[in-house]
Amino acid sequence: MKFFYILLGLLWSSLSRAQTITVTDAETGAPVTAATLTSERPAARTQTNEAGQASLAAFQDASAIVIQAPGYQTTTISYETLAQQAFGVRLKLTGMVLEEIVVSANRTDERQSRVLPKIQVLRGSEIQQMNQSSTADVLSQSGNVLVQKSQQGGGSPIIRGFEANKVLIVVDGIRMNNAIYRGGHLQNVITLDNAVMERAELVFGPGSVVYGSDALGGVMHFYTRNPVLATGDSVVVHAQAYTRYQSAASGYAAHGQVSVGGRRLGSLTAVTVSDIGDLRQGRVRTAAYPDFGLRPWYVDRIAGRDSMVQNPDPDVQVGSGYAQADFLQKVVFRQSDRITHLLNLQYSTSTDIPRYDRLTLSSGGNPRFAEWYYGPQERLLLAYSLSLRGLSWYDQARIVAGYQQVAESRHTRRFRATERFSQMEQLDILTLNIDLDKMAGKHHLRYGAEYWWNEVNSTAQSLHIITEATGPADTRYPDGGAIMQAGALYLTHTVDPRPDITLHEGIRFTRTGLDARFADTTFFPFPFDAIVQRHTALNGTLGLIVRPGTGWRVSLGAASGFRAPNVDDLAKVFESVPGNLIVPNPDIRPEYTYNGEISLSKVLHDRVTLSATGYYTRYVNALTTQPATLNGQDSVVFDGQLSRVSSVTNAGRAYIWGAEGQVSANLGEKLAVSGTVVYTYGRIRTDTTAYPLDHIPPLFGRVRVHYAHRNVQAAFFVQYSGWKRVKDYNLIGEDNYSYATPDGMPAWYTLNARCTWQFLPYLSLQVACENILDRNYRVFASNISAPGRNVIVTLRYQR
Repeated sequence: MKFFYILLGLLWSSLSRAQTITVTDAETGAPVTAATLTSERPAARTQTNEAGQASLAAFQDASAIVIQAPGYQTTTISYETLAQQAFGVRLKLTGMVLEEIVVSANRTDERQSRVLPKIQVLRGSEIQQMNQSSTADVLSQSGNVLVQKSQQGGGSPIIRGFEANKVLIVVDGIRMNNAIYRGGHLQNVITLDNAVMERAELVFGPGSVVYGSDALGGVMHFYTRNPVLATGDSVVVHAQAYTRYQSAASGYAAHGQVSVGGRRLGSLTAVTVSDIGDLRQGRVRTAAYPDFGLRPWYVDRIAGRDSMVQNPDPDVQVGSGYAQADFLQKVVFRQSDRITHLLNLQYSTSTDIPRYDRLTLSSGGNPRFAEWYYGPQERLLLAYSLSLRGLSWYDQARIVAGYQQVAESRHTRRFRATERFSQMEQLDILTLNIDLDKMAGKHHLRYGAEYWWNEVNSTAQSLHIITEATGPADTRYPDGGAIMQAGALYLTHTVDPRPDITLHEGIRFTRTGLDARFADTTFFPFPFDAIVQRHTALNGTLGLIVRPGTGWRVSLGAASGFRAPNVDDLAKVFESVPGNLIVPNPDIRPEYTYNGEISLSKVLHDRVTLSATGYYTRYVNALTTQPATLNGQDSVVFDGQLSRVSSVTNAGRAYIWGAEGQVSANLGEKLAVSGTVVYTYGRIRTDTTAYPLDHIPPLFGRVRVHYAHRNVQAAFFVQYSGWKRVKDYNLIGEDNYSYATPDGMPAWYTLNARCTWQFLPYLSLQVACENILDRNYRVFASNISAPGRNVIVTLRYQR
């Protein structure tokens, strides 16, 4: 009887495989969604679902089934051969990616060739193949984004010279930027779990017409996976899991997700946990900087006393480890072909995250801090999405309502001090987006409305670590609370007056308001007890795309950007660098950018894509940190140290210009190469001479070679960065010159390799070695050294 069941199972598996095929990415084995299968005899057409699966029932006896997907090479195969493929169909990437469907630029589906701004798409398969521990690390390997780090548990993306609260982060249609996103360096992007990403779309340049405030440098829109619904009557179940080890931080991670779906109702559950140890930096240094980045000591509390302990391995950055857990739950209900409901729950939390750079500071031969850490970084998102199709005044509509709760805290204690000071922030955030589009002949209209509301509550206390007695302390933000809100309407129009020409126009009206109250001025007697601001902004975009010949694309665009000052800009008290205290400034005004750019691309023989973009951004009322006074004094005592007073202020005028280039090519069936280069230049205009604008990265990029053969994919890539010389640093801003060398931040490059072996239909092994030469380096503005030689091993299950 047992033999009979085994035989029956094998027969059922064979029949199932003959009726269903899975289309996957040849590089990673990840499913390819919305791949199209067509045949002429019999006449049939279908698409793969989110699991990359499609039914073959309509293709029986077809001699030629054509399989196509944006960004992949077209494959033609017979039904008989296809039905016998144990590993399914594995599609290879192509150099031609201009027809990929993207959403971020307009909030609704659009072909990339018709989108005005530059967009980079990181598919889920590519993210999976990168095999990184955080979303910040994924962005750092994109080749177009530089990522700053002040601690291992962080990462602050820089796009076109804009960083932190000047780059908008969006997840599943909901903005993450909140009222306390600071102008310095952020770590919030690591609360997005890259293991559940369906794709990420990076929009370069102002995105304020569609997204409103904060989208000065660009928009990073992350899309998490959705449950997979069945196409037939039976329930479909898909599962993924992996376990990972990385040597540079002795780090471990595990992930699991399960999707269960019927024809109308589906559920997706995902969990990721990681435990990252102290990071080991590269051992190979240049002769000019033999001690750069070394960690010769750290603080330990021994027998009730803080002690300065010698580090047995100064290349190990003691005080940089942390752990994190992420949870995702989605439920989708397809009420009809025209109505779909989606519930989206995301939760991310961490252990305490040490602020590594502050733990390396010394004063008078002793450590400055015994403790400096962020408390658990918690992000809760609960969202409801309603998708509608086909009424007279819209073709598609999407309504997204969301609630977010964010908790942050900072904890510091001076060396051998007995009091720990803690500042806690709690945010409650409501958002509502309504996005619609309508085709009227050649005219494509997209329009919508947005409202968001932030409430900030800031508290603080001191704690005697021996007696556990508590006392008052100064809050980071107004202790009377703060509320920031905005409402907006937008409209964009796209038309093709000729098949080779596309015109774009867009306009947005935004109204913002901020109210902050200082209830207790004991610690800082400001000459005001409240900050109230109201601002109105009108933004526009105008562009032209011309396709003058086969494979050619030329685009010209102009757009304005807008960012209203938030609670962090207006009302924080913070020591940005030792000896420099930032105090509130109630008089700052919104920032504006006016951007013009030109892009050219050419596809050669459907194998090679060349592209280049040049842009110039006029930056008005740029918010930068400048010397100031508090009650007539330019210096005050803060945390036991005489500190210079600074505040965030409008610098007047600034400008940024830059150039970006990219090449990708398929050199035969098995080999592909690609490369990027990014250059940015920014200055603040003054009466005498132009002064460096902060957040401007040096020249950087990536070169990559990829090889695929049967069930093995391998890649070799070089990441590089040029010098950031002292003369190009902003010494009073956020460039962190004190953590560089006396000459600035040296140029660097790394050699890296990775390989994926699909040894069973549902099991693959990924092995990578990053920074093969074990070079010691730091990314510009970073206060922690990058990983040394790092071996990453991942066992992945996917079905």
